Amino acid sequence: MKTIRIGNGQGFWGDNVDAPVELLRGGPLDYLGMDYLAEVTLSIMMRQKLRNPELGYATDFIGFIRRVLPELKERNVRVLSNAGGLNPLACREKIFEVARELGVEGVRVGVVEGDDILARLPQLMAEGHRLENMDSGEPIAAHAAHATSVNAYLGARPVVEALDQGALIILCGRITDTALALAPMIHEFGWGEEEWDLLASGTIAGHILECGPQCTGGNFSRWWEVPDLWNVGYPVVEASADGTFVVTKQPGTGGMVTVDTVAEQLLYEMGNPREYITPDVTADFSTAQLAQEGKDRVAVSGIRGGPRTPFLKISASYLAGYKASGEITICGPRAVEKAHLSAEIVWKRLERAGIVFAEENRSTEVLGVGACLPGLLAAPEEPPEVVLRLGVRDPDPKRVERFGKEIAPLVTAGPPGVTGFAQGRPKPQKVVAYWPALMDRRVVEDHLQVSVEEA
Repeated sequence: MKTIRIGNGQGFWGDNVDAPVELLRGGPLDYLGMDYLAEVTLSIMMRQKLRNPELGYATDFIGFIRRVLPELKERNVRVLSNAGGLNPLACREKIFEVARELGVEGVRVGVVEGDDILARLPQLMAEGHRLENMDSGEPIAAHAAHATSVNAYLGARPVVEALDQGALIILCGRITDTALALAPMIHEFGWGEEEWDLLASGTIAGHILECGPQCTGGNFSRWWEVPDLWNVGYPVVEASADGTFVVTKQPGTGGMVTVDTVAEQLLYEMGNPREYITPDVTADFSTAQLAQEGKDRVAVSGIRGGPRTPFLKISASYLAGYKASGEITICGPRAVEKAHLSAEIVWKRLERAGIVFAEENRSTEVLGVGACLPGLLAAPEEPPEVVLRLGVRDPDPKRVERFGKEIAPLVTAGPPGVTGFAQGRPKPQKVVAYWPALMDRRVVEDHLQVSVEEA
């Protein structure tokens, strides 16, 4: 039975830049997925694009292409990525520029467009699309003027179209993470649009891959059992036409692939395991059967799926005020008491200046006494040092800026033992709020464009 090997070399923008290179060079590979986007990443890309119209994509991806393009072309390892972000056309031009610099000819790069509907938002609202928040039911209209990104999650089909046109590299915006693995399977095995069990299998394979080494020992609950975590191997799926697949990693790498490491990743970001909804299929995670096939090899089978929904998920973001946070380290006897006194000093000095932050808009955390996991771990009675972290948020950046001026004075005007003032005076930063919604998929899919060009 025909099998293909699909790897994932990035789990987010900021992941290990060497990982995809090592994955590519570590053994046989047919496809390499590169996942850069999270809900907030697109708003970061929008700010970059506003400063420079030639940006708006994951610039780390260009560094990867520069390192490996000749190998990709020679071995015909096809790369699928959402690195295109909000500007996939500019990203493609940069890849062509790299190809010319390296003297690599015949590089076909595909681009999937249509997920970005920010420019269409006024028209869509006028046509009656309320984009109601999935949590609150509130329509987006009140925040539309401050929107920084509005993107639909696309599925695998437009990526398959680019593969069918011979693209070596495919750049997308906001597609589902799982589509980076599902698309090669549809392309190679010819799965139909309503073969729900097969599509669900490819989707679950993509879910296992999407966070990179989280299925090969990274972030594993029994972390002390994981060998050579410093050299953790990023995952590879060996997929078969019948929907079964094996999760593994390249030989000679650290980490481990066990039923437990794979199962933990299956639970990642999980709502209803029987109805994992994607643009391609509704997957039933509860049907997945995991079996240890050998060292660092977990076989997955038995997956069932159901029809896709008539909607696409919309991931939007908007500006929602300003925030700032600062930290100081406090040591010596009664460090916890001194930290709470320091916080009280800051809030009272701000109050004297006429600035009062509501309780829900300010935070006081004493790190070292269980602030990160309150109630789960016993706090030491007398820690030798703690870190005090204070934060605020407010619609007015001037009030936030004033808060930032009250932390440094604690060095001389607070209790003794203030030994570290981290990162200088806190500055106001824009708060980007997340807005999830649903939309009739036809409204988006009727505007999709897939183009493949050659350098």
